[in-house]
Order: sequence, then structure tokens, then C-alpha cells
Amino acid sequence: MSNLDRQAALSVCGGRGFVVAEPVRELLSPRHVRLGESTEVRRLLPNLGRRMVGAWAFVDHYGPDDIADEPGMQVPPHPHIGLQTVSWLHEGEVLHRDSLGSLATIRPRELGLMTSGRAISHSEESPRPHAALLHGAQLWVALPEAHRNVEPHFQHHAGLPTVTAPGLTATVILGTLDGATSPGTAYTPIVGADLALSAGAEARLPLDPDFEYAVLSMSGEVEVDGVPVVPGSMLYLGCGRTELPLRAESDAGLMLLGGEPFEEEILMWWNFVARTQDEITQAREAWMNGDRFGAVRGYDGAPLAAPALPAVPLKPRGRVR
Repeated sequence: MSNLDRQAALSVCGGRGFVVAEPVRELLSPRHVRLGESTEVRRLLPNLGRRMVGAWAFVDHYGPDDIADEPGMQVPPHPHIGLQTVSWLHEGEVLHRDSLGSLATIRPRELGLMTSGRAISHSEESPRPHAALLHGAQLWVALPEAHRNVEPHFQHHAGLPTVTAPGLTATVILGTLDGATSPGTAYTPIVGADLALSAGAEARLPLDPDFEYAVLSMSGEVEVDGVPVVPGSMLYLGCGRTELPLRAESDAGLMLLGGEPFEEEILMWWNFVARTQDEITQAREAWMNGDRFGAVRGYDGAPLAAPALPAVPLKPRGRVR
């Protein structure tokens, strides 16, 4: 998914200076952003209070939206560098096309993982015809220096490992949770998991105390470590936890995101993750000139034009604003 904000701001993320080295309960509220004609997303990262959780650098939650009589998701071809995109659905389907020639329909609880590396472009759209409801999340993972210029590639995994407990099923999207490891390629110590809880369930999920964590609520009524987390909001949990208490008042869906705090500072603007403003400028020029990113075949529409770069240079601010 693209960042369609036409006033895209430069921001510096990463570094360990603002990592919370102990358990906390910091509730993050979303910013509402229009994505095309019929989709509005709730942006949780980067946030006014926090920019990253481990290597997770961007989180949008959308739906559930009734798109029975709407075009649904329509994100034209756009570029990426220096990151991985993670597509995750609870309802509906998303058709992925990219400049490598990949064509895949992502369905609920299937992993669509695109590694941009040095450069890639892709589009995302609701298939025609499509399901009546669309509900999911789009996330970005920052690539570390050693891997940020890898060859781009796309992975689609329909079967993912699970961890179960009474009233809880955790599907491992990326990284490792309680001994179960996703087949998706990860470049940093990281975890992403989809948590499905039954009404009345109480569970304790094992965690790595060296990771920092956050939980995104997708649906239902649930308490995370005693804090009610409503759908479309995120609870930042800090580091130093060995387990996470969960209690569901109704059937509920969550996403657990975590990882070792990302040591490097990154520069994120529009759909690019880089290290310097010159890299961002060069990537923007290459996209606008039709260089470097290749072409997405089969999408019915023109590619996205990049927004204008800010007139003022970036001022680093660290992991939090």
C-alpha cells in the first residue's frame, strides 16, 4: 500500500535513544487518511507519539468497509526502496502486481510479503468481482543497512504456522513466536502475529524481553495487560516483558508487532526508506523519469506521481516526536 499523503513529510526514525527499556502501556490513537475514493485508513505508525516498533515503521488499519457497490481498494503503481511491505487481511481480497511480473491474490490470513530492496514498484486493488467486505492492515518493515539494497522479491504464503492455547490462536506472520517461525524472509530479529481470541478467553502469550512490542486491535472487545484497546488503536508495550496477559470480552482480533529496537536512524518519506535526503531525492527523480523501478503490467490506470519534496531540510528528531 502506498502512502497517498500529498503533503508527505520527511521524518527520521530508529535509533535506540528513545526505546522504553521497561514495560509500559502507551495507547496510540490513529490519524485518518483517505486512500483512493472508497477507502479510509487509520495510520498508527508513524505516530505523533512514536515512530517505530522494532523494525516496524508503518502501520495502516482499514475497514471493515462495505465495498459491495464500490471499487474497493485502488492503489495505482508506486515505488518503494529500503523496506518490506506486509499485506494482511481479515476479510476480502487484494490483487498484487509488481514490476517483477508477480501477480497474486492475497486472501484472509495469507502473507503477502514484498521486499523492495534497491527498488521495486507495485499496485494493489480489489479484484473484479470482489467480496462485499474489506478489512485488513498494511505494514512496512525497515531493512537494515546490510540488506537494504538486496534484489527485490515477492513472497506469497497461504499456509502459516500457528500457536494455540485455550481460546487463542496465534498465526505467525513474520519472525518467530513461541517456537513457531514464519516462512517469510526476515532481515532483523522481529515478530508479527495475528491473534484470534474467543469471547471470554484469558491467555498469557510468551514474549522475548529483549524485544519491544505493540498490539494493534483489529476487532472486538479486548484488554491487553489490563488496558482496553478498541479497534483501530494500538497499545505500545515497551521492552522487558516475558509474557503478555490478554482477556477478550467478545470474539476479538489483534496483531502483535515486535522486534529488537532498530539501532539505525532511517529517513522515511512518501514510499521510500533511506538514510540521507540525497537518496530520497534521487529515488524520487528516478521514479518521475521512469528509471530504476521498472513497470507494473496489467493495472488499468496511470502510476502515482510523487509529491513535491519539502522546501526545508530534514531536522532529525529520533524515535519519538
